[in-house]
Amino acid sequence: MKIPFIAVSKSEFILYLREPSAFFFTLIFPLLLMLLFASMIGNDPFPEEEFGYVDFSVAAYMGMVMVTSFVMALATSMAAYREKGILKRFRAAPVTPFSILAGQLVAIFAVTVAGVILLLIAGFVFYDLKFFGNFFEFVFVFLLSSASIAALGFIPASLAPTARSGEVIANIMYFPMLFLSGAALPQSMLPDLLKNISLAFPLTHAIRLMQGVWLGGHFWDYPVHVMVLAGFILAGLFVSVKYFKWE
Repeated sequence: MKIPFIAVSKSEFILYLREPSAFFFTLIFPLLLMLLFASMIGNDPFPEEEFGYVDFSVAAYMGMVMVTSFVMALATSMAAYREKGILKRFRAAPVTPFSILAGQLVAIFAVTVAGVILLLIAGFVFYDLKFFGNFFEFVFVFLLSSASIAALGFIPASLAPTARSGEVIANIMYFPMLFLSGAALPQSMLPDLLKNISLAFPLTHAIRLMQGVWLGGHFWDYPVHVMVLAGFILAGLFVSVKYFKWE
C-alpha cells in the first residue's frame, strides 16, 4: 500500500517551520520589505488612478513569497535529501516520486499561503489595501502562478545531486527573477534590455497577471501571460517525472 503524500506533506511542513532562515525569508522578509517601502511612499492613489503603491505592489510581494518558497526551499531541500541518502531510503519504502514531490509542493504551498495572508493583513490594517478585481479570478491566477513557479523549482529539485549544487542552481534562478521580474524592484526602473530579458522568467508573467487581475482586469485580458505560465507548468512536470533521481 502506497504511503499517501499527505503524510509527507505534514512532515515537510513541520520541518520547514523549524528552519529559521526559510521561515524568515519566506514569511517575514517580503512583509518587512513591503512595510518599509509603504512607510516611505504610502498608499495614496497615484495621479488619475484609483489605486496607490500598496494596491499596485502587493501582487509583486506575493510573487516574492512564491519564488522564495518554491525555488529556494524546494530545490535545496530535495537536493539535501538526495545527498544524505534519504531519497534512496524512500525508494525502498512504498513512496513514489509523485508522493515525494506532491508532499513537498503541498507543504510549501501552505507556507506560501501563510506568507500571502500576512501581506494582506498588514496591507488592509495599516494601508487600507484595496482590491478591485474578481475574487475567484484572482484565486485562479494565484494558483496558476504558484504552480508555474513550483514547476520551475521542481527541475533542480529533481536533478541536483547535492545540497550545495541545489543551492547554487536555486540562487542562479532566484536572484535574476527576484530583481528583474518586478518582485523586489519596480520594472519601471529597469532599462528596456533587462525588461525584455525578464520575459524569460515565469515570475515576471505571474506578477503582471496577478497585478492586472488585482486591479480590476480579467485573466483573459492577459492570454500571453496565462500561456507562458501554463507552458512552464508542463515543462516542469515533464522534467520532474521523466528525470527524477533518487540518488
